[in-house]
Amino acid sequence: MKIGDTAPDFQAETTEGKISFHDWVGNSWAVLFSHPKDFTPVCTTELGYMAKIKSEFDRRSVKVIGLSVDSTGDHEGWAKDIEETQGHAPNYPIIGDSDFKISKLYGMLPAEVAGDPKKRTPADNATVRNVYVVGPDKKIKLVLIYPMTTGRNFDEVLRVIDSLQLTAKHQVATPVNWKPGEDVIIAGSVSNDEAKKRYPEGWKAPKPYIRIVPQPK
Repeated sequence: MKIGDTAPDFQAETTEGKISFHDWVGNSWAVLFSHPKDFTPVCTTELGYMAKIKSEFDRRSVKVIGLSVDSTGDHEGWAKDIEETQGHAPNYPIIGDSDFKISKLYGMLPAEVAGDPKKRTPADNATVRNVYVVGPDKKIKLVLIYPMTTGRNFDEVLRVIDSLQLTAKHQVATPVNWKPGEDVIIAGSVSNDEAKKRYPEGWKAPKPYIRIVPQPK
């Protein structure tokens, strides 16, 4: 899957019941993050931390959903371990993908994968370690792919969502290491004449193609 592609729709069983993905996203933004197997150490920390900061996603009108290549019954057992070790149980749905359907639909596993998921090791599913940010238009806005040995940085996902939502609204871009409230760059698609209308006080331009303005409200 690439940025700009329509996120494939699917029906699936989750720990909170059956969903149709596009209907579940609705008019919100969404984060889908995948895991190679239940009861794995790094993913345990990730699922717990995501539960801890879920209110930050809620505040941005972003829905969160997990996926792991096991059954929803296994997910429920894993949730108890997550709460015990991380202090927070998952407070968002987790998709059961024991038939590999969604992992294959999103290109995270080869199409020929089949069989009993319990006979597969986490290493067999090592490529199911992605983060997708999906917009209200159901287009993929961000793809992050992590190795199994590196825990994901969900604070960074929040930062990117802040940028995505801002730039979607105001035709600006955010520079390196940008944080909310800092200066932004007028998008290249905005002509100087149009920029003068939007920013009558002008902008800083260390080069003609770098037009820096305060973050729009």
